[in-house]
Amino acid sequence: MAEPTQGATAEANAGAEAWQARAAACELLALSLRYPGEELVGIVSSGEWADAAREIAGALGLALPKGWADDVRDVELHALRAEATRLFVGAPQAACSPYEGMWRAQDDGVQPLMFVNPHTMAVERFCKACGLGQAKGGANDPLDHIATEFELLQYLASIEAGIAQPYEQGPDAEAFPGGGAGAAYDEFVADHLRTFAPRFAEKLEAEARVSYYRAVAQLLAAYVR
Repeated sequence: MAEPTQGATAEANAGAEAWQARAAACELLALSLRYPGEELVGIVSSGEWADAAREIAGALGLALPKGWADDVRDVELHALRAEATRLFVGAPQAACSPYEGMWRAQDDGVQPLMFVNPHTMAVERFCKACGLGQAKGGANDPLDHIATEFELLQYLASIEAGIAQPYEQGPDAEAFPGGGAGAAYDEFVADHLRTFAPRFAEKLEAEARVSYYRAVAQLLAAYVR
C-alpha cells in the first residue's frame, strides 16, 4: 500500500486539529449552558473561561463582538444560579427555554410537551444510535437540552479528531448515523442544533440580565452561525 504523501498528511493533521477545536468549543458551550456550579464560577472569575473561548474562536475563525466578555469575571454563584433559573426553568415558564422540542413545537403550532414530542424523541434515538444515553451525572433532563446536545457533539468531534474512542458498550463509529463520527456530527447540527440554537442565542442575549449569559449567547451565536 502506498505511503501517504506529505501533503495528505498535513491535510489530515489540519482536519484533526479543526475537529479538536470543535470538540473544545462544544465542551465549553455544554459547561456554559448547564446549571451553574462552583467549577463554572471558578473558571469564569479567574478569566480562564473567556481565555479558552477566545483561543477556540481564533482556532475556528469565529468572529466575537469587540470587547466581548470584558466584564464577565465579576460573578457570584447565588446570583448566577438565580439567573439560570429565571432564564432556563422559570415560573410559570422559562424566559429562554433550552430545549429543542419546545422551540420546534412552537414552530409546529402544537402544545410543547417535555419528553413526549417527536423532536425530543428523535434526539434520543440519535444519541442511542451513537451509544449514548442520559446526560452526564445521571440527570433526568430530556436529551434535547442544548447543553446535552453539545455534549453529544463534543463526543462525536472528539472521536473524529482521534482524541477519543467510541464507548465500549456502544456501536463502532462506522455504525453511527451517516457512517462515521464526523458525518454524524454534521447531520445532527443540520437536523437539530441549527433548527433552534441561533434563535435561542438571540433570545438569550436579549433576555439576559447578567453579562456572563450575554457573552455565552454571543459565543453560541458565533459558533452556530
